[in-house]
Amino acid sequence: MAHGIKERFEKFLHEKNLMTDLLAKIEAKTGVNRIYIAIAIAAFVAIYLVIGYGASLLCNLIGFAYPAYISIKAIESATKDDDTKWLTYWVVYGVFSVAEFFADIFLSWFPFYYIGKCAFLVWCMAPTPSNGSIQIYTRIIRPIFLKNEAKIDDVVKNLTDKASEAADKFKDEAKKATANIMFEEKKNF
Repeated sequence: MAHGIKERFEKFLHEKNLMTDLLAKIEAKTGVNRIYIAIAIAAFVAIYLVIGYGASLLCNLIGFAYPAYISIKAIESATKDDDTKWLTYWVVYGVFSVAEFFADIFLSWFPFYYIGKCAFLVWCMAPTPSNGSIQIYTRIIRPIFLKNEAKIDDVVKNLTDKASEAADKFKDEAKKATANIMFEEKKNF
């Protein structure tokens, strides 16, 4: 199993993308194999996530920057499979972010919280057919959504209707205020 992971890691490090191009340049300049460079970078990031200042920012960048870049590439590609994969990631990321908002005040005090969070996000975006986001979506989010879809639709419709009413009232009030201002200006001339 470890040999299979190593082979997939090596294959990943030799794919054509921005990160591997940078690794190739570093490898060419230093003469150090890109596998060791990638492991050193991963170790540095892991240590920084445990003891570094701004670990939250770094963790959020890892969970957002690469997926956002790949999502844009997926949108621009001709296939639909990669679109679905990254939409699934963003649904899981959104649910996780909302849950984390309420739990973060307690969890952020644990020393290994950010490295665990980062590992979770990397697992969710892993380039495998059954990565974390697909498993979490199919096992947890999708069943809950399908069970409550009608209720959710009703809430969304009610909120949309109320927002539309509020926007209409605001527009009417703005028209009245504008008319009053114009009337006052004409009156002063």
